[in-house]
Amino acid sequence: MTRARDEAAPSIDVVYRDDDLLVVNKPAGLPTTSPDGRGCLTERVQALDPRAPRLHASSRLDADVTGLVTFARTTRAIEALLAARRDGAYGRCYVALAPRAPSPPSGEWRLAIALDRRDKRLRAWEGSPRAAAGERREAHTTYATAAEQPLATVLHLRPRTGRTHQLRVHCAAAGVPLLGDVAYGGAARITGHDGRVVAARRVLLHCALLELPRVGAASAERIVVRAAVPADFGGVWEALGGEAAALVPELEGASTA
Repeated sequence: MTRARDEAAPSIDVVYRDDDLLVVNKPAGLPTTSPDGRGCLTERVQALDPRAPRLHASSRLDADVTGLVTFARTTRAIEALLAARRDGAYGRCYVALAPRAPSPPSGEWRLAIALDRRDKRLRAWEGSPRAAAGERREAHTTYATAAEQPLATVLHLRPRTGRTHQLRVHCAAAGVPLLGDVAYGGAARITGHDGRVVAARRVLLHCALLELPRVGAASAERIVVRAAVPADFGGVWEALGGEAAALVPELEGASTA
């Protein structure tokens, strides 16, 4: 039984490795961690990199979210990545599909996030009737509208803090819940003007770009890692009339001229 389940599991692609860091492309349907350490991305990565002195996930993607996850392979890498987060030097860009563009089409969201009082597995934004009493955690996201079609919009999202479900909650609060994100009000089926139905079978959110400091480098050398959106994500966008180029984010600060 275990062997059959393992054989059916999606492969994990290593997209970057050095002495200190390992970056993998997480498939959909696999949590980054689990309470018992089994059936998760971390367990799979340990099998891929058994000689690493340490293996610590520096970020966590929800099970249905795809894309780049960075593992620190050494103690100094853990410390360096924590420092990079504090200094705003740990850059991440996610590609998302929303039903329409937010207003304004680009900007920032600074809504604090709390537990959802109805379901502690979920989160709610400050001011929402679903926000539980108690601690609110400050959350900051910058966003940009990359491309629009009548029934879908590509957003490029950059989390400046790392709260649970932050991007999903901020999009929902802005009135643009992500396609496939039924937990936060997103549509799982999109009906075109011709009656054709396009299914979004999961949360259409993908970590596509990382910009990280090179651990131990004497200069400000940075590592840039990319991962293209998976076929199911791209298929929804193209079925709704979009072009693939919008799904590739630029480095932060790059000119669009």
